[in-house]
Amino acid sequence: MEENKYTAANYKSDQSVRWCPGCGDHAVLNSLHKAMATIGVAPHMTAVISGIGCSSRLPYYMNTYGFHTIHGRAAAIATGFKVANPEMTVWQISGDGDGLAIGGNHFIHAVRRNIDLNIMLLNNKIYGLTKGQYSPTSDRGFVSKSSPYGTTEDPFIPAELVFGARGNFFARSIDVELATTQEVMVAAARHKGTSVVEILQNCVIFNHGIHNHITDKEFRADRTIHLRHGEKMIFGKEQNMGIVQDGFLLKAVEIGKDGYTLDDVLVHDAHCQSNFLHQQLAMMDGYDLPLAVGVIRDVDALVYNEEIDKQIADIRAKKNFSSLRDMILAGETWEVK
Repeated sequence: MEENKYTAANYKSDQSVRWCPGCGDHAVLNSLHKAMATIGVAPHMTAVISGIGCSSRLPYYMNTYGFHTIHGRAAAIATGFKVANPEMTVWQISGDGDGLAIGGNHFIHAVRRNIDLNIMLLNNKIYGLTKGQYSPTSDRGFVSKSSPYGTTEDPFIPAELVFGARGNFFARSIDVELATTQEVMVAAARHKGTSVVEILQNCVIFNHGIHNHITDKEFRADRTIHLRHGEKMIFGKEQNMGIVQDGFLLKAVEIGKDGYTLDDVLVHDAHCQSNFLHQQLAMMDGYDLPLAVGVIRDVDALVYNEEIDKQIADIRAKKNFSSLRDMILAGETWEVK
């Protein structure tokens, strides 16, 4: 096997990083540089496309092709770029506001079509760039500049949108878990089709500590579970807790207590075609059940841009078209004098 000739430094631009000190975006950027080096796709064969928001500044810090586009349109532009340049590896960077509010329609259709994109969805549950309005992922009752008495609506849960759009790849990480973030980014890049990675990220200015109930080192091990395909769903500081089936639902139990043994603990199957269990795992939130991180779903399916290429080749062969002009003049034509 050929040794990878790229390092993280090969993917770093010469631009000064202009995020607030302590912002979770720094960790995501660091993880992406390292993940790209592991994947080994040349910088000139890589494109990073974003919309508008704090996280959408990321293309400036990449030594790749990049496009800082318009609000909510990253998925649409990334789609066009990938279909026109199928040989390129395309990463899309969006925040919860950019990706799920004005860009929500583009997001679900990119997932539904299964275009070969790697979508990184950075979720800090706030509009940071525009100074602290509530976002589509802000919790009910959340107090912000645009909801001074608390929101009166329920949030989107990104995983639900992905599964509702029949997504085939969903993973999750936390900004402070750099190794896990790199792991899921690499898995996303190796998946053919739309891969969505939700990264729970901290905004130190407008929503500091929003993910503390799972990120705090004191209880992170007890409130998160790292899922790996083919391995038992075990978690906890003592690695003595497990996820078991409870009718149609899931339950966290202590192994060796109340009659539960290691044999009762579920084995994670990320490649299962049915998304029934994957949805339940992705909906665990760190309260009654531990928040799931890692690759939750990774299933093969037909890829949009590949099917488009096959269709074009097939029609060209059948109709003997060699150019757009040939196609236009292939039907009935008449001359107007």
